[in-house]
Amino acid sequence: MRTTFDRIRHAIFFELIGLVIIVGILSQFGFDMGHVGMMGVLFSVIATGWNYVYNIGFDRYMLNKTGSVNKSSLIRILHALGFEGGLLFLTIPLMALILSISLWDAFVLDIGLVIFYLFYAYVYNLSYDKLFPIKATKLV
Repeated sequence: MRTTFDRIRHAIFFELIGLVIIVGILSQFGFDMGHVGMMGVLFSVIATGWNYVYNIGFDRYMLNKTGSVNKSSLIRILHALGFEGGLLFLTIPLMALILSISLWDAFVLDIGLVIFYLFYAYVYNLSYDKLFPIKATKLV
């Protein structure tokens, strides 16, 4: 298992590296680096808060409806889609406002960010596990 320090380091580096990549890419498309950076930090805070609220609500709903919070593969897929859908709902208007673009352009850009983060998360976690392997522990 990872230590608390390791989990914090993992999360901080994930956000910082992702933000640097996104700011770099979007600045090449003519977006102001300051605006993109501010948006990235704001969205990171929103995603963290939304994660907390959404997961509490989802678990309470499951517990109320099924008497358990055990999730099947289908429920996990629905959970992930609901989380991302809610996050898009929260971030698209802000993205349009911050970057001075239409809601449609913000939607397309936000979908692009979701796709980027899907691949980035895979590569980041694979790399992190290689750089900071989990020490073998014996289960008793």
